[in-house]
Amino acid sequence: MRIAKTPMIFRPSQRLNAKIKAGPLQAMPPHENPLADWSAHLFVAGRRQYILLTNTKALYSTVLDGRGITRVDGFIDRALTSLRQFMADDGLEAVYRQLVVPASGSVRFAKALDRSVTGSMNDLTKHAAYLLVEGERSPHEVGVRLNDIPMSALGRGRSTAYGIPRNVFRELVDEIGP
Repeated sequence: MRIAKTPMIFRPSQRLNAKIKAGPLQAMPPHENPLADWSAHLFVAGRRQYILLTNTKALYSTVLDGRGITRVDGFIDRALTSLRQFMADDGLEAVYRQLVVPASGSVRFAKALDRSVTGSMNDLTKHAAYLLVEGERSPHEVGVRLNDIPMSALGRGRSTAYGIPRNVFRELVDEIGP
């Protein structure tokens, strides 16, 4: 599949949008390259701010430290750095370079895609907050754990009632092909 080099989409929650000052958000359809469409939500755990960065289609997630991020450019830089490191640790560094980097040269901010994604992200932030505070895990370790949680939003139309974010993300990668 050939993917055009259209701008990457970040879909911040209202709370995160207020923090990074991305301005009014417009509705946008899903990106033609599902690896260039990410939703993000700001949450608090143990009096610290964190950002959950989630692939809008696969719910594949990473957790970033939210401290010091007050503008769009800081968010984009930290989000892409975290995503690159996380995908490299999952053996997907080449996929990041070939399918994410070309789209990241230009970025657009948009409204959340649908309630299924925001509801799933709310569930993921609850798990993340618990793991960060009670489990005393690093944000990176939390992301690893989140990607193994069965999610009902990923099971629709599939052979099972639930899907695992890491597996669904790898299926997307296989469909697109680097």
